[in-house]
Amino acid sequence: MKAIGIILAGGSSEMRLGALTQSRAASAMPVGSCYRTIDFPLSNMSNSRISKVAVITQFNSRSLNDHLNSAKWWELGRKQGGLYIYTPYISSDNSFWFRGTADSIYQNITFLKKSVEPYVVIASGDAVYKMDYQKVLREHNRSGADITVVYKDFSGEADKDLTKYGILELDEDNRIIGFEEKPVEPKTSNASLGIYIIARTKLIELLEAIVPEGRYDFVKDILMRYRKHLLIRGYQFEGYWSSVGGGILDYYKTNMDFLKKEVRDIFCKEYPYINTKIKDEPPVKYNGGAQVHTSIAGGGTIINGTVEHSVLFRRVFIGENAVVKNSIIMEGCYIGNNSYVENAILDKNVVISESKRIVGEEGTPAIYPKGSVI
Repeated sequence: MKAIGIILAGGSSEMRLGALTQSRAASAMPVGSCYRTIDFPLSNMSNSRISKVAVITQFNSRSLNDHLNSAKWWELGRKQGGLYIYTPYISSDNSFWFRGTADSIYQNITFLKKSVEPYVVIASGDAVYKMDYQKVLREHNRSGADITVVYKDFSGEADKDLTKYGILELDEDNRIIGFEEKPVEPKTSNASLGIYIIARTKLIELLEAIVPEGRYDFVKDILMRYRKHLLIRGYQFEGYWSSVGGGILDYYKTNMDFLKKEVRDIFCKEYPYINTKIKDEPPVKYNGGAQVHTSIAGGGTIINGTVEHSVLFRRVFIGENAVVKNSIIMEGCYIGNNSYVENAILDKNVVISESKRIVGEEGTPAIYPKGSVI
């Protein structure tokens, strides 16, 4: 079924991810030693044969825009369709940044009006998952829904903090009869994944109705407000899904999940694959004395010491007799000889001098901002 895609990648995450998003958007956060978070919804769009995709950015978008400077990596570099990047702009009749998710689409409504595809797939840019949107589109069409909301039942994950999500109540026909945004006491374990299917003309109609009234949020001002007037159904997703935008622990857990073979295989060994912008780096170099256990490392990394249960990105250097455990080490970091790093997240280009000791608490990793020198 023909559809266009919209990826919402403009939200501010500094309150949740702190120093890690001072200079980058949550959608540009590094994941799994070689990916950015935006790679997952972008690849899902391309793999679902959605060839016209708009990415709407706003806060700290320089790193994200640099990553998206060529659409070819996601097979979206084409004459018909392609990848569109939209940022806030000031004109004679508009002097606002995006005031909410609905407003961000409304300010770029020409993208919808110039398209001819009957459906729109809207997805957030800060989650890691693999999904065939065509299956959701077919169910949306079969059910006759006005809007379909993709959700996941997290009842089997006792450690999942459901107060961070929109929680759905559904009847026996999967119609949404209740929707609470980030409730203190969730009534169910069905959490919205921020993925929506809607007819293109219906979306235009709703946006032109709510935004002039000063209503700017897609969830609050469309899903919750029109819940009794529109047929809004849920679609249950049963695969792996994890958000990096929910906070430091969510980001840490998502990366650590890539150390599990069953999770890693979903993205790296099961077709269709998740694509990313390719970097021309040599393979990882393990020098004499290097010991690596249950870890992954990006290209250009050099390891002389010991690495256990950690995720290393590109061009990381681990010195002699240095030890890294249960940590995320981002691109270009240098860990000197005889240093010890445990339960930590080192942002890009952090330098740890010789014989330093950095240990965060289990469940509360130590955070070192980009370019720190210890």
